[in-house]
Amino acid sequence: MRAVLTWRDKVEHCVYDLAFKPDGTQLILAAGSTLLVYDASDGTLLQPLKGHKDTIYCVAYAKDGKRFASGSADKSVIIWTSKLEGILKYTHNDSVQSVSYNPVTHQLASCSSNDFGLWSPEQKSVSKNKSSSKITCSSWTNDGQYLALGMSNGVISIRNKNGDEKVKIERPGGSLSPIWSICWNPSSRWENVWMSRENEDAEEVIVTRYFQELPSTLKSAVYGSQGSEAEEEEPEEEDDSPRDDNSEEHNDILAVADWGQKLSFYQLSGKQIGKDRSLNFDPCCLSYFTKGEYILLGGSDKQVSLFTKDGVRLGTIGEQSSWVWTCRVKPDSNYVVVGCQDGTISLYQLIFSTVHGLYKDRYAYRDSMTDVIVQHLITEQKVRIKCKELVKKIAIYKNRLAIQLPEKILIYELYSDDSSDMHYRVKEKIVKKFECNLLVVCAQHIILCQEKRLQCLSFSGVKEREWQMESLIRYIKVIGGPPGREGLLVGLKNGQILKIFVDSLFAIVLLKQATAVRCLDMSASRNKLAVVDENDTCLVYDIHTKELLFQEPNANSVAWNTQCEDMLCFSGGGYLNIKASNFPVHQQKLQGFVVGYNGSKIFCLHVFSMSAVEVPQSAPMYQYLDRKMFQEAYQIACLGVTDADWRELAMEALEGLEFETAKKAFIRVQDLRYLELISSIEERKKQGESNNDLFLADVYSYQGKFHEAAKLYKKSGHENLALDMYTDLRMFEYAKDFLGSGDPKETKMLITKQADWARNINEPKAAVEMYISAGEHVKAIEISGAHGWVDTLIDIARKLDKAEREPLLMCAHYFKKLDNPGYAAETYLKMGDLKSLVQLHVDTQRWDEAFALGEKHPEFKDDIYVPYAQWLAENDRFEEAQKAFHKAGRQGEAVRVLEQLTRNAVVESRFDDAAYYYWMLSMQCLDIAQDPAQKDTMLGKFQHFQHLAELYHGYHAIHRYTEEPFSFHLPETLFNISRFLLHSLTKDTPLGISKVNTLFTLAKQSKALGAYKLARHAYDKLRGLRVPARFQKSIELGSLTIRSKPFHDSEELVPLCYRCSTNNPLLNNLGNVCINCRQPFVFSASSYEVLHLVEFHLEEGITDEEAVALIDLEMPRHTRESKWQETMGSDTQTLRLDETMDSMGEDDPFTAKLSFEQGGSEFFVPVVVSRSVLRTMSRRDVLIKRWPPPLKWQYCRSLLPDASITMCPSCFQMFHSEDYELLVLQHTCCPYCRRPIDDPGP
Repeated sequence: MRAVLTWRDKVEHCVYDLAFKPDGTQLILAAGSTLLVYDASDGTLLQPLKGHKDTIYCVAYAKDGKRFASGSADKSVIIWTSKLEGILKYTHNDSVQSVSYNPVTHQLASCSSNDFGLWSPEQKSVSKNKSSSKITCSSWTNDGQYLALGMSNGVISIRNKNGDEKVKIERPGGSLSPIWSICWNPSSRWENVWMSRENEDAEEVIVTRYFQELPSTLKSAVYGSQGSEAEEEEPEEEDDSPRDDNSEEHNDILAVADWGQKLSFYQLSGKQIGKDRSLNFDPCCLSYFTKGEYILLGGSDKQVSLFTKDGVRLGTIGEQSSWVWTCRVKPDSNYVVVGCQDGTISLYQLIFSTVHGLYKDRYAYRDSMTDVIVQHLITEQKVRIKCKELVKKIAIYKNRLAIQLPEKILIYELYSDDSSDMHYRVKEKIVKKFECNLLVVCAQHIILCQEKRLQCLSFSGVKEREWQMESLIRYIKVIGGPPGREGLLVGLKNGQILKIFVDSLFAIVLLKQATAVRCLDMSASRNKLAVVDENDTCLVYDIHTKELLFQEPNANSVAWNTQCEDMLCFSGGGYLNIKASNFPVHQQKLQGFVVGYNGSKIFCLHVFSMSAVEVPQSAPMYQYLDRKMFQEAYQIACLGVTDADWRELAMEALEGLEFETAKKAFIRVQDLRYLELISSIEERKKQGESNNDLFLADVYSYQGKFHEAAKLYKKSGHENLALDMYTDLRMFEYAKDFLGSGDPKETKMLITKQADWARNINEPKAAVEMYISAGEHVKAIEISGAHGWVDTLIDIARKLDKAEREPLLMCAHYFKKLDNPGYAAETYLKMGDLKSLVQLHVDTQRWDEAFALGEKHPEFKDDIYVPYAQWLAENDRFEEAQKAFHKAGRQGEAVRVLEQLTRNAVVESRFDDAAYYYWMLSMQCLDIAQDPAQKDTMLGKFQHFQHLAELYHGYHAIHRYTEEPFSFHLPETLFNISRFLLHSLTKDTPLGISKVNTLFTLAKQSKALGAYKLARHAYDKLRGLRVPARFQKSIELGSLTIRSKPFHDSEELVPLCYRCSTNNPLLNNLGNVCINCRQPFVFSASSYEVLHLVEFHLEEGITDEEAVALIDLEMPRHTRESKWQETMGSDTQTLRLDETMDSMGEDDPFTAKLSFEQGGSEFFVPVVVSRSVLRTMSRRDVLIKRWPPPLKWQYCRSLLPDASITMCPSCFQMFHSEDYELLVLQHTCCPYCRRPIDDPGP
């Protein structure tokens, strides 16, 4: 940093204060009792302003630039406009020491020795507040909310806008250290974390990460003295949201200078930040740069000193001959104006030199004079290292970073070898003061350049080697090498260029030129050297031959491409110049200095910022292409060109038959079409083809150069390929011209292709006519069918010969598709294709025509009846579907259809439908069982399906009772069904049937009907099952209340066996059979009561027909004689029981047989009747289940003939006659098998 005097003036009186207009054009000076207005740019005195009668101590400009104020020892304050007109004057009781404008509301604070006043344009009067001590200085916060007042007794008072004191800061020195100058940091964001630490080392790294969510929030990571870690720095973004108090604590920092020769910093809360900084002089003025990054301090040391915002002294700005009473920074600039005791006014320009270092993609530079920021130019990561001292030099190399401070050099290293790692820690410290022009760091050494001398020091500070040059060293650069043996490239003022190895005492002269060296760089292979001399000329040499290869003017810096040996770039005159090989230079506009070139990225330093510029390498690539140097052009393209450039490279290489380069380029642009072409050419070359004209013709045809391609095809003897090309492109006229008068076959082919083209351009009528004329009937039929032109199809079909099956079949197909089955039938008959005709009738569901055709041709029976049955099944006409399946001989399919329907009904909880389908399945199986080969299997299925039908039929009532809000059955019916199901579900429970629902129903109905023992059993069973939540409460309540009932069942509910007259328990372990005689119970299919029926079997030898005939005889029964005998006397009448009568004289042999055979054996013994017994039976007492073969008929005898029982003639289920009649009236069919009432049954 250096200060350059811009202008200087001297007035008669001491300059106590000055102020810039916010736009920086005017400078107002307080000199004696006069205000002097200067042009800030050149120091011209514009106008003196006289209004005060005594010395002016203070002056301040409003932030909006519309007015300024001055305060004087005459106790008055004058408000002036920007046009230099006084508009208002008010007074204090004592001399005015300070004036300050609110930056937001433009409220003016004026401070005197014993009070301060607040005035704004909206107020008619000035509000004044008393002060306990003389006010020497004042400053508003950035948001205008608070005013800080510095006093001569060492106190700082922070007031709000109304003048009320909010914070009072009492300095330790008291009145011995009067506050002479204070100022709030004007920065809108405080970017540091202030930490009060005892005995902290200056080289510790404080790392700041900026968060996008809270830009003002800062984090610090401080480590031990062995090293410190630096974190990445995110880009900082402005945050316009309202700030909380905590953020203001960081934003509003007050700098305080007192005559105890201390510089201090405070937060708005009054808390001191860090320690007091000793100044060693009495400060008279303190001010911040516009953005708050630096502080100016002047006073009794007769100079202005520059400090960082946290109080680190950086240097001196212009030494003066007397005390400095005021200094200010011109707004938004680096110009500083100084006012002195002797009336001297000086304007200096501060020039901050760039201190930086670059190695490949890492760039380190100085920031805020005391910080070092390392930037990764590729990833854009940044890390800040806070050194807290003036950074003088920076050097970076691989994983090393060297920072020179005033009294030491710090050596940092990366934590890891990761190329993207940005975490640095201190490796070594050389605590020694060095004076050098340039600093270079290597893996194990640092190199100091001191004019003509180079010194090599180890990291411990020991000088290992020294080189003395013939001339001043102008440029030095590390060019790599093994650790401890790196090479240095050195350029001297006398034009000499040397290579020095750090482990060698001898410098190697590479070459010597006539002009001084300004910049150097060596190519990646170290074969070429680029030099920029003092005449702004870039010279490129061959290192080995010392030959000057070429030179270019207007260069200020140069860099070789690290990825391409023959490419370099140089900058100068506002242009970036890129040169490849010995081709002409390509230029584009660019401000700054080129410092690196890696691939397509050029690293450019402009003013203080380093940026990576992405530069397409198009120009050099085209230079190589012009010379057909495809490999070199490809290498340039790999550095970075646009997709259009890649495509151009690919095309040029393809036309040059450089297939490998073309292939790589087309892969880059992902052009599969050309890649297929290259692949096919390579395959043909492998097979021995070597005609380059043919290859080039293919390339031209792909590129659209058709006439050139045709010429090459003809030249190579492949006219047919040219013809194919023209026809494929619909260039039929060109094709005809190319063909000339050829043979008719090729002409026909051309017509066909022309028809194809007409079809593709949506001219179908023309295409059909051309196809017909060319004999391409199939294509004509396709177009006609696709457009629904039935008339055209009819004409074609009738003109075709019956032997032309393919086009005729297509015609028939389109007739069917266009809903013209009559024409399709005509076409099939013309062909004699009866099978397709049958299929047509089936597809169109013209069943009568199909049946008629089937009668004439029985071989098509399956093709007709199977689809017919499927159609019937799809339309819920299952009985007809079964008959159709039978006719087709597809019993298995009939069964499968019904099985699927049954399963669906069960899954959907349609249990009445499931029962019906299972019954139908059982009858289907019984029908199939007539086949001896399947008899046993089908009879087993019949029994199984019959059983399932009975279960689902009963469970339907249970399901409705448990799932629906209202019951449709009597309690006795539900009670009987529940018992029936429980006795039947002894093994596996069928799908859909819930034991919980069954037991729940049984428990409820048993309790209601008085079967308390059974109800208790049901509730106990339910406790062992997983019960739905909706039943849980009811079951728990029922389980408790049933305990209060007697432990027995009502005798009225106990079922009676009509064979042996045994009362059976309600819960029968044997199931639905008598516990005594094992006779199966016969249940009503509606109420599920035990019917008064006993099944009997015929004696061996009696056929079903004979048994029916014998029953139908109905022999008259003998009237049973009474066993009571009456005797009449003269005066008495006696009634006597004659026990000698034969008790076996019963007139019903069947009843006698029951009594005789009722036994108590463990096995069931059926009732077997003889012919004589059959003769005694009445037809109305016998119910016969007339099962079709191979099943036998079943006979049941009613023991209570007066109680009528009805049996369905279809499903053979038994009902009480009254129940059956009611159900038939309700459903118009049998409730079990759904046989209509007008159907006589089997």
